[in-house]
Amino acid sequence: MTQEIILHYKLADGTIRTVDARVGDSIMDTAIQNDIDEVVAECGGNLICATCHVYLDEGTAALFEEPDDMELEMLEGVAAERREHSRLSCQLIVRAELAGHTIETPERQ
Repeated sequence: MTQEIILHYKLADGTIRTVDARVGDSIMDTAIQNDIDEVVAECGGNLICATCHVYLDEGTAALFEEPDDMELEMLEGVAAERREHSRLSCQLIVRAELAGHTIETPERQ
Protein backbone atom coordinates (compact mmCIF):
# COMPACT_ATOMS: atom_id res chain seq x y z
CA MET A 1 0.00 0.00 0.00
CA THR A 2 1.29 3.43 -0.96
CA GLN A 3 1.69 5.95 1.82
CA GLU A 4 0.00 9.32 1.32
CA ILE A 5 0.66 12.65 2.98
CA ILE A 6 -1.00 16.05 2.92
CA LEU A 7 0.84 18.65 0.83
CA HIS A 8 -0.12 22.27 0.21
CA TYR A 9 0.40 24.29 -2.96
CA LYS A 10 0.34 28.07 -2.64
CA LEU A 11 -0.74 29.54 -5.96
CA ALA A 12 0.46 32.90 -7.26
CA ASP A 13 -2.89 34.51 -6.33
CA GLY A 14 -2.39 33.45 -2.69
CA THR A 15 -4.87 30.56 -2.82
CA ILE A 16 -3.79 27.45 -0.91
CA ARG A 17 -4.68 24.07 -2.44
CA THR A 18 -4.38 21.09 -0.10
CA VAL A 19 -3.87 17.73 -1.80
CA ASP A 20 -3.09 14.12 -1.05
CA ALA A 21 0.42 13.27 -2.25
CA ARG A 22 1.78 9.76 -2.70
CA VAL A 23 5.21 9.13 -1.23
CA GLY A 24 7.55 8.34 -4.11
CA ASP A 25 5.82 10.56 -6.69
CA SER A 26 7.43 13.82 -7.74
CA ILE A 27 6.04 17.13 -6.59
CA MET A 28 5.44 17.84 -10.30
CA ASP A 29 3.40 14.65 -10.79
CA THR A 30 1.43 15.41 -7.64
CA ALA A 31 0.57 18.87 -8.99
CA ILE A 32 -0.54 17.46 -12.35
CA GLN A 33 -2.63 14.70 -10.74
CA ASN A 34 -4.38 17.35 -8.63
CA ASP A 35 -5.01 19.87 -11.43
CA ILE A 36 -2.55 22.47 -10.19
CA ASP A 37 -2.43 24.29 -13.53
CA GLU A 38 0.39 26.58 -12.40
CA VAL A 39 2.79 23.64 -12.79
CA VAL A 40 2.87 23.24 -16.58
CA ALA A 41 5.51 20.49 -16.96
CA GLU A 42 5.79 20.68 -20.74
CA CYS A 43 8.57 18.08 -20.89
CA GLY A 44 6.85 15.63 -18.56
CA GLY A 45 9.62 15.64 -15.99
CA ASN A 46 12.59 15.07 -18.30
CA LEU A 47 14.58 18.06 -17.00
CA ILE A 48 14.56 19.92 -20.31
CA CYS A 49 12.03 22.76 -19.97
CA ALA A 50 11.90 24.42 -16.50
CA THR A 51 8.08 24.77 -16.66
CA CYS A 52 7.66 22.99 -13.32
CA HIS A 53 9.50 25.71 -11.40
CA VAL A 54 8.43 26.09 -7.76
CA TYR A 55 9.58 27.96 -4.67
CA LEU A 56 10.42 26.23 -1.39
CA ASP A 57 10.73 27.85 1.99
CA GLU A 58 13.95 27.29 3.90
CA GLY A 59 12.59 24.43 6.01
CA THR A 60 11.20 22.57 3.01
CA ALA A 61 14.36 23.14 0.98
CA ALA A 62 16.42 21.60 3.80
CA LEU A 63 14.60 18.28 3.28
CA PHE A 64 16.12 17.87 -0.18
CA GLU A 65 19.64 17.52 -1.48
CA GLU A 66 21.06 20.53 -3.31
CA PRO A 67 20.14 20.72 -7.02
CA ASP A 68 22.60 19.06 -9.38
CA ASP A 69 24.33 20.85 -12.27
CA MET A 70 21.60 19.92 -14.79
CA GLU A 71 18.85 21.36 -12.62
CA LEU A 72 20.89 24.49 -11.90
CA GLU A 73 21.38 24.98 -15.63
CA MET A 74 17.65 24.65 -16.29
CA LEU A 75 16.84 27.08 -13.46
CA GLU A 76 18.79 29.73 -15.40
CA GLY A 77 15.93 29.80 -17.91
CA VAL A 78 12.87 30.06 -15.66
CA ALA A 79 10.19 32.55 -16.78
CA ALA A 80 9.40 33.93 -13.31
CA GLU A 81 11.71 35.38 -10.71
CA ARG A 82 14.35 32.93 -9.55
CA ARG A 83 14.66 32.82 -5.77
CA GLU A 84 17.18 31.33 -3.35
CA HIS A 85 15.14 28.14 -2.99
CA SER A 86 13.80 27.86 -6.55
CA ARG A 87 13.61 24.26 -7.68
CA LEU A 88 12.21 22.20 -10.52
CA SER A 89 9.40 20.12 -9.06
CA CYS A 90 10.17 17.19 -11.36
CA GLN A 91 13.37 16.71 -9.35
CA LEU A 92 11.69 16.69 -5.94
CA ILE A 93 10.32 13.38 -4.68
CA VAL A 94 7.54 13.34 -2.11
CA ARG A 95 8.56 11.72 1.17
CA ALA A 96 6.87 11.35 4.53
CA GLU A 97 8.84 14.25 6.05
CA LEU A 98 7.09 16.65 3.65
CA ALA A 99 3.71 16.14 5.31
CA GLY A 100 2.06 19.50 5.84
CA HIS A 101 4.67 21.50 3.93
CA THR A 102 3.78 24.14 1.33
CA ILE A 103 5.09 24.37 -2.23
CA GLU A 104 4.69 27.81 -3.80
CA THR A 105 4.09 28.25 -7.53
CA PRO A 106 5.42 31.25 -9.48
CA GLU A 107 3.19 33.69 -11.32
CA ARG A 108 4.18 32.25 -14.70
CA GLN A 109 6.10 29.35 -16.21
